[in-house]
Amino acid sequence: MAFWIAQQRKGQETSWIQRFDPRFWTVDFPRPMMASVTTTAPDALRVDCEFHHAGEMAGLIWASEDTLDHPLAAYTTDRDYRRTTLRFRWRSGGLIALGAANGPTLTIEGRDASGAARTWFVRLWNYASGSGDDARIELPLGQLGSGWDLPGDPVHPADIDRMFISLVPPGYREGSDAPLPARANGWVEISDIACDGERAMLETGDVLLPPHGIGIATAYDDACNQTPARLIRNARALGYRGELIHYVGMSHFFRLGSDGLATPDGALCGPARAWHGNFFTLCAASGFVPIVSLSFELLAQHCPDSWQQRTASGAPARTGWEPPSALLSPASAPAMHWLQAVARRFVALAAEAGLPVRFQIGEPWWWIMPDGAPCIYDGDAVQALGGDPVPIASLRQPLDPAQCDLLDRAGALLAAATDGIAQAARDAASPAECAVMLLVFAPTVLDPATPEAHRANLPTGWAWPAYDRLQVEDYDWLTAGADALRRDAFAAIDRRLAYPAQRQDYLAGFVLDSGDAAALWPAIDRGLDQAAQRGIARRFVWALPQVARDGYVRLNQLQEEQVQPFDDVLYPLAPGRGAGASPEFSTSVAVMASGHERRNALWSDARLHFDVGPGIRSEAELGVLLAFFRARRGAARGFRLSDPFDHSSHAMTAAPTPHDQWIGTGDGHTTRFRLVKRYGDGGDSGADDDEAQVRPITRPRAGSVAVSVDGAMVDEWTLEPGGWVAFAAPPAAGARVCAGFLFDVPVRFAQDRLDVNGATFAAGEAPSVPLIEVREAS
Repeated sequence: MAFWIAQQRKGQETSWIQRFDPRFWTVDFPRPMMASVTTTAPDALRVDCEFHHAGEMAGLIWASEDTLDHPLAAYTTDRDYRRTTLRFRWRSGGLIALGAANGPTLTIEGRDASGAARTWFVRLWNYASGSGDDARIELPLGQLGSGWDLPGDPVHPADIDRMFISLVPPGYREGSDAPLPARANGWVEISDIACDGERAMLETGDVLLPPHGIGIATAYDDACNQTPARLIRNARALGYRGELIHYVGMSHFFRLGSDGLATPDGALCGPARAWHGNFFTLCAASGFVPIVSLSFELLAQHCPDSWQQRTASGAPARTGWEPPSALLSPASAPAMHWLQAVARRFVALAAEAGLPVRFQIGEPWWWIMPDGAPCIYDGDAVQALGGDPVPIASLRQPLDPAQCDLLDRAGALLAAATDGIAQAARDAASPAECAVMLLVFAPTVLDPATPEAHRANLPTGWAWPAYDRLQVEDYDWLTAGADALRRDAFAAIDRRLAYPAQRQDYLAGFVLDSGDAAALWPAIDRGLDQAAQRGIARRFVWALPQVARDGYVRLNQLQEEQVQPFDDVLYPLAPGRGAGASPEFSTSVAVMASGHERRNALWSDARLHFDVGPGIRSEAELGVLLAFFRARRGAARGFRLSDPFDHSSHAMTAAPTPHDQWIGTGDGHTTRFRLVKRYGDGGDSGADDDEAQVRPITRPRAGSVAVSVDGAMVDEWTLEPGGWVAFAAPPAAGARVCAGFLFDVPVRFAQDRLDVNGATFAAGEAPSVPLIEVREAS
């Protein structure tokens, strides 16, 4: 693995941006209205809005603290605006004008001079020159007055959290949910943005990681409040290049009719169309090729009832998101025509930007409810399946041949639906280059609890070469450590759909809760490497908002491997009775004025130093040492050493047993357990003791490893590189997993020079041959 979780910058490159840089503004708004912000020049931005109700308001926001960019790319927090002036030109249309009641207002949130939380409302018209829809505005932020007229109540400018400009439609009534007579389209362009005075510049991260060969994914639902330029800046800074998966989402991109439902023609709302046009153009300029991803999900409150999948009891399919999304029925002609129309519109936008067209049909499936009920019984599906399809109460129960046949026919409907969407994308792309991809989510379509679900949700109609590429994601199993399920799923997909490895992609991630970041990102990074070992060259991390939030940094794997070359060979000579071994820790000790100490352990495990020179007893052995030293290029290459004092899981040198070391507890999913040795209270017996020092074992001797589960020795496992025991089936929840083994220490020569003196050696003085332990990722 080659990654880093960066919480903050630590010496990385920095640069400066002008405060109020257009790329770093955001928008906020209540649904069902929609708004987006885009950059139109280095000193200009544009906001597009669609309003549906009289009480809807959009806010154009500048935040003093950057909570959206990756820590290596974020700007520095600065809440002091006392000597800062903001100037810009304002042009707008379809909004209440500057000078009118409810016109654009600068809301400032912060604290007053006493530290109490406070909000001020600054009327922009008081600082404007020009007309209500075309004016020059100058805001001396240290001298602003809130209220309708000046001088107003002074704003305290030294402790501001954020400020935002309100945008409302004609006919606005605060708090009203009454529909507007017709949809209102509004826009504002802010150009010639300039910031003067003290603190007019902000330090910002300016990293540019070398490309590492991994792709990134974005999602419009998660990032529609940001500028496309901001997303692309982060992706490029973190070493992502080439194709980029962009999920258009299930809630924000479509136009709503007067009934609050997505319009049947598949039209995009104005803000989404403007945002994606800008996004595709900037992708083309930055060397990214977006893969436009469209799924079968649609926010339930905007989905027509007749489009939705249903169970035999009539319950609509619903995901677990809040608010929930509905699943579109592959048998519904209006729903599928809508998806086809949406696909054509996005493909046209990408082609207009001069991009090669890459289109993904994302996670198409018949939904399965938590109780196992399949949602294949909506009205259109019932008719398509013969008018009176056999009922299936739950896929978690054994099925008879008639029920299996029904699932096969449902799968054929799904395959026909995805084929129609793919053809719509290809037709819209013509004559531009076009590749259509299909995304499969293995934990749902190959869930062992619903063993026949694959008939409906992994139809043979998808088999190669129906699509240009097959993309697979398995993050529920990946982050749960369910490696046996993952291996079985990859094999099952290969057997059923037969896509060559060079025609497959792998998606890893994601981390829903930031509190799980430390535990889950290592698994995600490992999943990327495992896909490469399976021959899958194209791999993607899902998704950029979580990458930025948690500080995940993918490093160049090839560079990492070059730093730590290792020859898996044993040091060829016995260390000898006079050999030395020295465990070393790293502890910082601060002595207080009182004489008390504050100690901080910097390493969780000791690093060993050896001197194996005393083991050289003859000129022949000296020759073996010199040859071995040359073959390792001095300190350049690591190798194995048998520690004469500590090489067994049982005590230090005793014969190992399967019960020596506790290596984990089963949870019914996890199949991989790392070999460790514990030192301290309970260490020899393998007890789970928080006081024991835990040592990862990365170089066990393969033939020596024995494993037990709840005290019984087991054989259904394999030993993986790095000291991992991988079970064919996961141990049961609560099962105690133990192991015994012999092991070697990964070491290298401590120096690039080996000093041997023939006279002193002949006189019986052994040479000094220092070795040092090598830290290995496990």
